[in-house]
Amino acid sequence: MKMSTFAYVRVSSRDQNEDRQLIAMQEFGVPKTHIYTDKQSGKDFDRPSYQRLMRRLKPGDLLVIKSIDRLGRNYDEIIQQWREITKRKQVDIAVLDMPLLNTRQGDRDLTGVFISDLVLQILSYVAQTERENIRQRQREGIDAAKRKGVAFGRPRKPIPPDFPLLKRQWQGGSISSREAAKRLGVSQDTFLRWTREH
Repeated sequence: MKMSTFAYVRVSSRDQNEDRQLIAMQEFGVPKTHIYTDKQSGKDFDRPSYQRLMRRLKPGDLLVIKSIDRLGRNYDEIIQQWREITKRKQVDIAVLDMPLLNTRQGDRDLTGVFISDLVLQILSYVAQTERENIRQRQREGIDAAKRKGVAFGRPRKPIPPDFPLLKRQWQGGSISSREAAKRLGVSQDTFLRWTREH
């Protein structure tokens, strides 16, 4: 059976350019008809071209990608897809930006596959750790800012000078809260909140 080489190219949005990836695939020798492209976020694998590519891959084929994050950005899902492609479909993967992530070592050499799997696991761990570190730094930054008195969220609208007069008129029943709010140029809810707070 003749083995084929395919490529997968992804950019995150329609206004991003995929030319750099396409040139790399053509230089690698992937036929244009074998290049599958998605212009979609990498949050999951529910992408039309990717799904068509998965249906077309056969044992012994080679899948080429420019970098591992072109597959996706969720490393748990990337590992799951990697296993699906290399183990269940028995298709080799070559990642151009990271030669260690290349299962095409001789006749599906076990060492090559093992090293690729190991590198992918390490990348997954590093990516997960970095995500947790970013969240931790964000929490610490917010806590430090709060201790310094930095307020988060939209700044509150300043209370206009004529608010006390309109509040007294509203309390006296000469105007409605809706009318008072209209004169102040705020919503009725804002006016009523001000009356409670001041």
